[in-house]
Amino acid sequence: MNLVRSDGFAYPPAMKPVFHPDIEDVAPADVFAALADPIRLGILVALADVSEVDKARCSHFTAFASPSLLSYHFAKLREAGITRMRVEGTSRYLSIRREELNQRFPGLIDSVIETARRDPNLPRLGAAWLSDGGTP
Repeated sequence: MNLVRSDGFAYPPAMKPVFHPDIEDVAPADVFAALADPIRLGILVALADVSEVDKARCSHFTAFASPSLLSYHFAKLREAGITRMRVEGTSRYLSIRREELNQRFPGLIDSVIETARRDPNLPRLGAAWLSDGGTP
C-alpha cells in the first residue's frame, strides 16, 4: 500500500492529510484569538481531562453547538496550533498539543485551562462524556 507522509503520520493516498502548523509557527495572537470563543474554550477544558478523544465525534460535544458548527470550531483550534487531529484509518482522534505548547509558551495553556475552569459561564460537558469516547 502506498502511503502519503505528513506531520510524521502516514495516510492512505485517498485520505487528505490534516494540516497542523509547526509549533514554531504558532503565534500567541492566534492562540488567544482561537480561545476567545467560549465554545472553543469549552472544548479545550473538556479535552484537558483526557489524553485523546476517540474519533473526534461531534456527538461528544453537541451540548456546545451543532455538528457542523463544531467541525468549524475543531478546525479553528487545530489551525491555531492548539489541538492535534490524529488520523487512523477512517477514525480521527483529537488531543491538545500540551507538551509542544508548554515548550513554546511555558505555562500558558495550563493557566488558560485553570482560569477557564473557574468561569461559571463557560459551556461545560458532564462527566458522562468521558465514558463515551474520551481516553483517560
